[in-house]
Amino acid sequence: MIILPAIDLIGGKCVRLRQGRYDDVTVYSDDPVSQAESFRDAGAQWIHIVDLDAAKSGIPENFRIISEIARTTGLKVDTGGGVRNMDTLSRWIEDYSVSRVVLGTAAVKDPEFTRLAIERYHEKVAIGIDAHDGFVSVDGWTSDSKLCAIDFALMMKDIGASTVVFTDIGRDGMLTGPAVEATAEMVARTGLDVIASGGIGCDEDISAIKESGCAGVIVGKAIYEGRVNLRKCLQNV
Repeated sequence: MIILPAIDLIGGKCVRLRQGRYDDVTVYSDDPVSQAESFRDAGAQWIHIVDLDAAKSGIPENFRIISEIARTTGLKVDTGGGVRNMDTLSRWIEDYSVSRVVLGTAAVKDPEFTRLAIERYHEKVAIGIDAHDGFVSVDGWTSDSKLCAIDFALMMKDIGASTVVFTDIGRDGMLTGPAVEATAEMVARTGLDVIASGGIGCDEDISAIKESGCAGVIVGKAIYEGRVNLRKCLQNV
């Protein structure tokens, strides 16, 4: 299982939201590049970065920072937020050197673009499934699509997706433990590589989510608040 430390960006700063609410923001760093370097120095090989400004507006707004992290740190960058057309996707992969782009809202609203994106870039494209009470949320978690998360994952598998980032919005930023059962169900019913996100609050939570069979786990607030020892966890997975 891969551990992906997380950086969420608003206005060029590292932040965390509680349950995806843009009106409940905590700023943890004014220097995202240095933060990424600290993750690398702890032994991370991947990093998960979300442009929260773009997730809401559909316009990439923190691309210079994300590109700098991809080019200078040696980390493999998994990024998402506001990628809703082929031009933006191509720039991320071909010009900005990221290793994988996560399609969220676009995957729900524009399945033809998503199919073409997967056809062109294969494993460099993942599908973001941000779920609230089992249903997919879009537009930076501000709207409910009415789609069942597992049904949607199977739809994405049918068009060629191999990886999904599965976030339990209700747990995100809450440090109350991951959605082990829901993640295990997503793994078992879809056969996809599932990267779990949301709720990690301690080292033991990382061990717990590993039992779900997920391919990776994203850890954010728990690292910033000293509840997870990233170096130790990376050595133990």
